[in-house]
Amino acid sequence: MFIDQAVITVRSGKGGDGAIHFRREKYVPRGGPDGGDGGRGGSIILEVKPTLNTLSTFRHKHEFKAENGSNGARQNMSGKSAENLVIVVPPGTMVFDDGTAELLGDLTEAGQQLVVCKGGRGGRGNQHFATPSHQAPRIAEKGEPGEERVLRFELKLIADIGIVGAPNAGKSTLLSVVTNAKPKIAPYPFTTLEPNLGVANLDDETSLILADIPGLIEGAHAGIGLGHDFLRHIQRTRVLIHLLDGAAENPVLDFAQINSELALFDPALASKPQIVGVNKMDLDEAQARWTQIERALKKRGYEALAISAATGQNVRALLYRAAQLLQEAPQAVDFSQEASSVETVETPGGTMPVYRPESDPRAFTVTQTEEGWRVSGAAVERAAAMTYWDEYQSIRRFQRILKTLGVEDALRKAGVQTGDTVMIGEEFELEWQD
Repeated sequence: MFIDQAVITVRSGKGGDGAIHFRREKYVPRGGPDGGDGGRGGSIILEVKPTLNTLSTFRHKHEFKAENGSNGARQNMSGKSAENLVIVVPPGTMVFDDGTAELLGDLTEAGQQLVVCKGGRGGRGNQHFATPSHQAPRIAEKGEPGEERVLRFELKLIADIGIVGAPNAGKSTLLSVVTNAKPKIAPYPFTTLEPNLGVANLDDETSLILADIPGLIEGAHAGIGLGHDFLRHIQRTRVLIHLLDGAAENPVLDFAQINSELALFDPALASKPQIVGVNKMDLDEAQARWTQIERALKKRGYEALAISAATGQNVRALLYRAAQLLQEAPQAVDFSQEASSVETVETPGGTMPVYRPESDPRAFTVTQTEEGWRVSGAAVERAAAMTYWDEYQSIRRFQRILKTLGVEDALRKAGVQTGDTVMIGEEFELEWQD
């Protein structure tokens, strides 16, 4: 089954907790802190696998979670970092944040990778908090929480040329004749229920990737018929072969309606170069209408060829003309330029793009609720999650973080009183004391 849209939930791994431990050996009464660091949690990485051409992998599995990092241990032993979780997708997959509809990435090249959820860093052990004046710190960090995101995938097939037309115009027949593709072909409308890809080798130096789009009818851009589900696949193509049924009642009207649907779906589609193939010239009625059809299309500024996909008449001439238009056509739209807030990070395998939100991570909001005060913000919530709440020194460190971020002043300005409940995010409740 051809699946070209999917929604999944991904969550990266939490970092391992840093350890609070002191060296204890015979004849070494004050060995000092030796708590190790936690390992990094696994990241969620999308990778293009060129052998895939559908999102059917996500038809039944909708949740993906990377492993957590291991905790630190005594003797300065660091915890093991978790393996990254790599999710393979077909080339042409556009990745959106399902909540904001923001484009995170456009994955088109084989092996291309995108980190959509970065694994949480491991917490630091108490060895890092020792100072000359504080030689026995009972302070460490818990691992940084992982990130969670709901992603929406849209697959737009990567093809040089799109074959469009009304139902039963012979698009699938043409594709089967010029490529090794095996689309379903039958003498009734809407035989093609999903796009089909094929590669046509014209000569030793020229090959074309063609996409057969299911038949379009009037109102397709608004969801009528079958083709509306697959109009997005035409957006990546650079040239269109518009196939007309020469034996139809009014082929020129069909031509006008299909072009209207393309323009209503995406105005850029109306400007794509088109070569018109008037098909079924093996039938007497099509041959009788050819001169009239050619004259009407020429008046509209379109070049037309009389072909027969069934017998092969003029099929290669149609493809060679399409190849010529392809060389003259502008480069395909780079949808990745629409993705904002993407930076690169260094990994053992080289650089890799990582999505980053544009908002300031230190920003926070203070709101009053029936239960008390709620402080929300990425940095302050992360600091709370990484605090050892059963260690007094770690709590004091968290209080210093609140002061540094400006949360303390913001609460006082908002009118917090002694004894009020202050909630950090959704998990932590504190009591305000001056």
